[in-house]
Amino acid sequence: MHPAASIIFFTTASGAGYGLLALMGLFGAIGLLPADRWLGFVGLAAALALITAGLLSSTFHLGHPERAWRALSQWKTSWLSREGVMAIIAYLPAMVLFVGWVILEDTGHVFAAAGIVSAIAAAVTVYCTAMIYASLKPIRQWHSPLVAPNYLALALLTGVVCLNVIAYVFKSENQVFAWLMLVAALVAWALKFAYWRKVDGEKPESTRETATGLGKHGKVRPLEAPHTSPNYLQKEMVFRVAREHSRRLRLLIQAMLFATPVLASIVMIETESNAVGMFFSFITLMFAGAGVVFERWLFFAEAEHTVSLYYN
Repeated sequence: MHPAASIIFFTTASGAGYGLLALMGLFGAIGLLPADRWLGFVGLAAALALITAGLLSSTFHLGHPERAWRALSQWKTSWLSREGVMAIIAYLPAMVLFVGWVILEDTGHVFAAAGIVSAIAAAVTVYCTAMIYASLKPIRQWHSPLVAPNYLALALLTGVVCLNVIAYVFKSENQVFAWLMLVAALVAWALKFAYWRKVDGEKPESTRETATGLGKHGKVRPLEAPHTSPNYLQKEMVFRVAREHSRRLRLLIQAMLFATPVLASIVMIETESNAVGMFFSFITLMFAGAGVVFERWLFFAEAEHTVSLYYN
């Protein structure tokens, strides 16, 4: 599949935003984050800004962005519609939490409940995003039970990376956050590795031979190209990344997105210095932020739509 910049930004930015929103809501509700007005403002504003920017960027990939609202009506059958509905719903408890935390400096009572509901709504929205791709049978790399867990794990990882930066800036760091980043990085790493092994090891269900029914006569190949110039399907559905480039990108992703948070979290757990922890939290944010962009680009670039059989 062609890795469109708008979709890459959408899935990475909104994933980090929902991860941060979920953690802010949960940790605010149970008291691991103080009810400090400016901490709440920066944390929730950053989460909502990432979510909103991601959702808006997703409309740029549509042929008619002005009609995007119509997708909301198909929530009974469409994961895209369910994602849109959940994205709107998630704003409601988030705004209640924002009012309590920033204006009233209160994260208890009804605002604690709003925080927990925000966390649940954020997780469900990320799941719906993942299922947009996991439900597509023509793309074997996406039609996998590992896609949704990967999306959720990466949202948690990027969310806690952002949370650590905010916590250190406001001197509200907690070893729980560092331990969570360590566990999230290891789980996301294991899930991504399992996903790569699965897509590399399985054979395509559809081939030219099965599509034409001529496999018994030998290998099928086209006599000539179906088109003299690229068309929409070729631009959107047919994209190949060299195996060597894919291998190098996977190593880079593992180093930046997974290994860096693991090493940084160990330093955060061991150190008592706010300055040292803050330095490593910012380093992790830069490396993991770039790493998740590479991961998402490769996720789209390695996907092979069945229609590519007609053109390759």
